[in-house]
Amino acid sequence: MRAIVFDFFGTLTDPAAETARRTSFTATAAALGVPAAAFWTAMSTSFPERATGVHGDTRATLREMARRCGVTPADDQLLAAVRVQHAGAEQVRRPRPGALQLLDDLRRAGFRLAVLSDCSSELVEAWPRTPYATRVDATVFSWQERHRKPDPRLYATAAARLGVPAELCWFVGDGGSREHQGAHTAGMRPVLVTNAAHPHAAALRDDPDTWRPPYAIDDLTALPTVVTAANVPT
Repeated sequence: MRAIVFDFFGTLTDPAAETARRTSFTATAAALGVPAAAFWTAMSTSFPERATGVHGDTRATLREMARRCGVTPADDQLLAAVRVQHAGAEQVRRPRPGALQLLDDLRRAGFRLAVLSDCSSELVEAWPRTPYATRVDATVFSWQERHRKPDPRLYATAAARLGVPAELCWFVGDGGSREHQGAHTAGMRPVLVTNAAHPHAAALRDDPDTWRPPYAIDDLTALPTVVTAANVPT
């Protein structure tokens, strides 16, 4: 095993940060002049579209969400809303305790690292400025690829960008979007992060896996015990 492909939200990010998502959307709604409840519904129900780039960048997406709520924001409102939305997204993607050190340690151990995420435009637009960007070798974002997990093309793209065959890649995630079944089908070796200490986060996962991976850990920081026990990287 020579590489590790990570899910992002709830895996590398702090699961506890998911509780900030609704507060973030409320602030964006206020900037747009949109009722908070209506905006929450619009954003929640549109994730499959937003995660595959249907509406374009964050500015264009927020304009469409406001339209669905019966509001046409002025240009200055829209610009302000984009800033607020990005600020809220930054809070939601804060690193899980120990995650950045783990990435550094795994790279030093010889693993190639990738992030494969179902995500909307905010993460893609901010990625180069995040603390994760310099710590991974490749990224595969659904917003850019126009496909969501468990689409096999995403896993194949991750392996190709890492320059490592899929069968020599671990896949590590918290189980949303049937990602482990997709990884298994692609030939990767899946590891479930149960987030046992954060049951509320599991309830927020979209389209959860029903297939149980052969490896499971309660917290991401336990990953080295799995990957080093199963393999010595070369």
